[in-house]
Amino acid sequence: MASNSPHDVSNCQRCGAPIRWTVTAHQQRQAVNPDPDPNGNTAVYTDGTGRLRSRGLTAERPALEHLEWLAMPHAATCPRQPRRRAQPRRRAGVRAVRSQGWQR
Repeated sequence: MASNSPHDVSNCQRCGAPIRWTVTAHQQRQAVNPDPDPNGNTAVYTDGTGRLRSRGLTAERPALEHLEWLAMPHAATCPRQPRRRAQPRRRAGVRAVRSQGWQR
């Protein structure tokens, strides 16, 4: 279950909302919303050293395990998070390449 302690809660630099920083299995930092969310897709737990860890729910491990709680990644709810393009960018043109063959 999530800790009610605010000691590991900080604020998002973009929107100012409270977040908790976690570390993934690949040692990447991931911000999650601080409170448990039944609609979340990230399992969060505190490891033996007190570090907040997270993992995405997958087909191989779709359910919460042991002391994990369900969280929503903050990037999914941040109002100031840059959104990805729905469509790929169009190419403006192709740079010309001189064809001189192989040179030695």
